[in-house]
Amino acid sequence: MKVHLCAVGRIRPGPERSLIDDYAARFDRAGRPLSLGPLAEHEVETRKTSGMEAEADALAPAIPDGAVICALDERGKTLSSPEFADLLARWRDEGRPAAAFLIGGADGLHPDLRKRADARLSLGRMVWPHMLARVMLSEQLYRAVSILSGAPYHRE
Repeated sequence: MKVHLCAVGRIRPGPERSLIDDYAARFDRAGRPLSLGPLAEHEVETRKTSGMEAEADALAPAIPDGAVICALDERGKTLSSPEFADLLARWRDEGRPAAAFLIGGADGLHPDLRKRADARLSLGRMVWPHMLARVMLSEQLYRAVSILSGAPYHRE
């Protein structure tokens, strides 16, 4: 199952970009034997004054046909890392060709995209800057394949 990280905004070179690239490479290596991956990142940009509707219009084409859609949303469900790993494995085992994780702009995702989502995931009750949300999601994707493979990265 291919995994797509679809986000509003571009992350310039720097520590966040380095972390995302590192976790994506780790995910690809560890996920391959589990039929998870590769991780593709789709960054879309709109003018800062465009609003949520323009962001939704830009994000929608990045969602692959047949993908299970997971919206990152502060009102979403908070999962433990093992629960998140189980969710990924379930989607894979159901034969889903892809999973698309959506991260909106500063105001979040447009309600139409949230309604279209098969799942809504929260990274906790706090609100995170979008570039950090991408880092955290990338790390959790790597952690999930580590858990599924029995690697010692995740310790309970």
